[in-house]
Amino acid sequence: MIVSTKLNRRISRPLVVLLASVVGLGIWSYWPGQPNTPKLGLDLRGGTQVTLLPRVADGAITDSQLQQAVEIIRQRVNGLGVAEAEVSVQGSGDGASILVQVPGVSEQGIADVLKQTALLAFRPVLQSDAGVAATPPATGAEPLIAPITSAENDDAFKAVYAALDCTDPANRQGGVIDDPTQYMVTCTQDGALKYLLEPAFIQGTMVEDARAEMPQNATDWLVTLDFDSEGSTKLAEASQLLYQKVSPQNQFAIVIDGLVFSSPFFSEPIIGGSAQITGDFTLAEAKELANVLKFGALPLTLDLAEVTSISPTLGQDQLNAGILAGGLGLALVGLYLLFYYRALGVVAGVSLVVAAALTYFVFIVMGRQIGFTLTLAGIAGAIVAIGITADSFVVYFERIRDEIRDGKGLKPAIAQGWVRARRTLLAADAVSLLAAVVLYWLSVGSVRGFAFALGLTTLIDVAVAFMFTHPLMEWLGRRKSFARGAAWTGLNPARLGAPELNSAHEP
Repeated sequence: MIVSTKLNRRISRPLVVLLASVVGLGIWSYWPGQPNTPKLGLDLRGGTQVTLLPRVADGAITDSQLQQAVEIIRQRVNGLGVAEAEVSVQGSGDGASILVQVPGVSEQGIADVLKQTALLAFRPVLQSDAGVAATPPATGAEPLIAPITSAENDDAFKAVYAALDCTDPANRQGGVIDDPTQYMVTCTQDGALKYLLEPAFIQGTMVEDARAEMPQNATDWLVTLDFDSEGSTKLAEASQLLYQKVSPQNQFAIVIDGLVFSSPFFSEPIIGGSAQITGDFTLAEAKELANVLKFGALPLTLDLAEVTSISPTLGQDQLNAGILAGGLGLALVGLYLLFYYRALGVVAGVSLVVAAALTYFVFIVMGRQIGFTLTLAGIAGAIVAIGITADSFVVYFERIRDEIRDGKGLKPAIAQGWVRARRTLLAADAVSLLAAVVLYWLSVGSVRGFAFALGLTTLIDVAVAFMFTHPLMEWLGRRKSFARGAAWTGLNPARLGAPELNSAHEP
């Protein structure tokens, strides 16, 4: 008998799908020119530590402002990927600082993203000129530091605009919390232009979504903003009014953190409730800006105090120890299953290897795609999953043995044993997955890494049990050498206290 003729689609399809997935993920993981190891976390590889100092203004800094800033910064970092950043407040009040530790990042760019207050406003342009001062400042007057606001656009304020020198780096710092209901004089980020602006007709609180996009037939990325109903209405009203005016009054300035980011013009009314920010962005720059705008403005201005690269707190020795512990655990579980279940132990061992390979490849791919970082806590979660996966095999195999003890043949025992076992497997895995989800949402830092790894490996356990272990057992049940119930199969009737298997009476 040719074995392949005995395989039907119900058995072969899930096996083929799972094995093809493992092979595909393996090829993706080891594709040339890409990292082929999991992205390690702060405790295993080190990273970047950023210290941010709140800028003291007229009022005192409150603890609620600090905690709100911590939550927004954590959202921004997580928006860049599952980075498991540690964000904490050191001290309190005016002497407080915010400490951010980001694994695997050593670029200055991460500090720039974190400290942005992200105050967004759309302001109609009244006047725009070169960034140099047209008139000298008044004698004895205080230095002009942009942005500057005024309740009235009077002659004194126009004189301030004329005297503003945007070539002075002090006028390009931004980060000032301004009043959107007042007129503003400010500069572009590079200081090439200065602007006299009307009160804002749209504020950042009206932004519902921000995302990086590249239009067709374009070479530069841009940021698309979607507004709520109030913002959409105001955008339509402003565009209806401004597009009829001559330049530069038909322009509106996109002001972020008190500086003009760009100043597009209305060529026609905008009814759709969306707008775009252009600026010759790279993909990374567009994503960072969209991330900052999407998760909201910080309640206070932060100054960058220090950026340092930190070495691993656990190091390569601890990483090797964690991998060794996982390998030993996997080997001991495999040996026990082999000793107790004989050939069934081989099935369990192969299933464990498939689950381990699938988990490893998924860690590599997720590290590339969403920035998932593997910490020691995540390794612990993966090791715990070894026990969960082994429990699945034990439940299934014992159900098969129970059916054989009841006098059933191997094929019906495998089929009925799976029907009884899968309910238990799904219930147990559902509890583990629920615990992982709750732990992930209610925790921060490395604990989230443990929960994420536990939840991911639990899903992989379900996939391996349903798409590999059970189909493989059904395939083995069709083999005469296995169906006889020899001692090496682990299903010997005499050993189990059951009648001899009689395949002739199997349905």
